[in-house]
Amino acid sequence: MSPHLTDPATVPDTVALKNVQALCDIADPYRHDAETDALFVAAMNESNHWHVRRSPFYANLFDGMTELKSIEDLTRQPYIHANFFKMHEILSVPREDVLVNPTSSGTTGQKSQMFWDEWTVRSGQRMIARIFDHYGWIDADPVSYLLYTNQPQPGLKTGSARTGQLLTDFAPAGTVDYGLAHTGTGHEFDAFGSIRALQRFAEEDVPVRVFGFPAFLSFTLDRMRALGIPPLKLNERSLVLFGGGWKGNADKQIAKPELYRRINGQLGIPDARIRDAYGSVEHSIPYIECPNHNLHVPTWSRALVRSVRTLEPLPFGERGYLQFISPYITSAPAQSVLMGDLGTLHAPQECGCGTPTPWFEIHGRAGISRNRSCAIAAAELLKDKS
Repeated sequence: MSPHLTDPATVPDTVALKNVQALCDIADPYRHDAETDALFVAAMNESNHWHVRRSPFYANLFDGMTELKSIEDLTRQPYIHANFFKMHEILSVPREDVLVNPTSSGTTGQKSQMFWDEWTVRSGQRMIARIFDHYGWIDADPVSYLLYTNQPQPGLKTGSARTGQLLTDFAPAGTVDYGLAHTGTGHEFDAFGSIRALQRFAEEDVPVRVFGFPAFLSFTLDRMRALGIPPLKLNERSLVLFGGGWKGNADKQIAKPELYRRINGQLGIPDARIRDAYGSVEHSIPYIECPNHNLHVPTWSRALVRSVRTLEPLPFGERGYLQFISPYITSAPAQSVLMGDLGTLHAPQECGCGTPTPWFEIHGRAGISRNRSCAIAAAELLKDKS
């Protein structure tokens, strides 16, 4: 059993945030019903009051707003654009209460800088653990890891690197290899090192877990093919979980179904064990694909889509800016964030996997010249290396 499931996580104020605690204590990661809707609304009201009292910026933003009465009222919940966090440091707790100070980008570009207190960190870890438990991905037997995230080094604070390390907590690490090796002066995509690791994994026949940016695994498979390396057969209990995107290498991006077919064909990993995930340092709720490869909204979050022209909320099936809402964060007023990503929200039954929560698809970023992400910075490492 993972300690992220069993260790306690307690809000900073058990009276003022009792509904936030109750919502985040729900163990079922995909429960949306009348009871959880009512609890979510109560938790959002607590979260709003918490940040109004502690953040002058948010108090001004919230000025004139009344309490939410129903889940439908979330359409009038004030939001902050994710880009705001690239230019401003906004806290709702004293700096001495900040446990983690992650950033959104790698070595270059504008960085969103967030501040997480102990509750925010612990509750986020517990969410990931519950989703892993839901899919049966918590294992007591050792596995080998290939992480397409930055190899740890002193001072490295990117959210993607932190997530990569967290994901190794759900099965004991036999070995850990990195696709983004630390060279002493930075990080470099190591295609040959990644290939050697995969070949070793196949010989050892132990379960393998590959986490990180999809572009790097795709380029590894390209290099294997160019070198005439025959398909490998990794242990059938292996798992691939992506996070991030292809923003800086759109000309080399392949469709997700094609990438999944190539992983199956060249590494022997079953389709059901290949998943994508979505998240950001500004809104670190985990969104992980179901077996049908759709991103369902978990219990502790709600999602909206807003028109790119009017910012009015849109119905299911319409494309617009994604807005994510969750009351869990206490360290900064990021309980409602409007992303730079375009997406479409779908009704649960449109998926067919049986998960009773809405799901969304990502269509790409609406303008990337000043909205750089971890994937964009990481993609620069691929230049001249593929």
